[in-house]
Amino acid sequence: MRNFPHQYVVTASGTVDGDLDMTSGSLPVLQSAPPIEFDGPGDRWSPESLLVAAVTGCFILTFRAVAHASTLAWTSLECETIGTLDRVERTTQFTRFEVRAHLTVPPGTDGDRARLLLEKAERGCLITSSLKGERHLTAEIDIARSAGELAPA
Repeated sequence: MRNFPHQYVVTASGTVDGDLDMTSGSLPVLQSAPPIEFDGPGDRWSPESLLVAAVTGCFILTFRAVAHASTLAWTSLECETIGTLDRVERTTQFTRFEVRAHLTVPPGTDGDRARLLLEKAERGCLITSSLKGERHLTAEIDIARSAGELAPA
């Protein structure tokens, strides 16, 4: 890892209507539009959906690092995040991020330890740590009994 501080530069351009084109370094152009809730087309990534995606991706990548450092074997992690946008004191803001994680681990894995590492990843996610909305983790862990057979932890 490089020394801190890190800087991430994104450039966006737009016109009176239509999509925004966003770029960052050598990444492909990402088109963005308002979500359907703000009268957008609803078929493109919006700043709101990108923020919630950042929470989701950061959680999984943080878990990957935590599990690696803790030598926890795991097979897959599916994650759904629900970001709640609301009005608070006349300001629109995200008030809650609910992360629903479904972790699958190999046979013989300690389910309680896996849950603790999911919780550690949730606390360590730099994106949610940078946001003021409340956060909540719901974790479900399946321990594989044998090839293709799962048991809840």
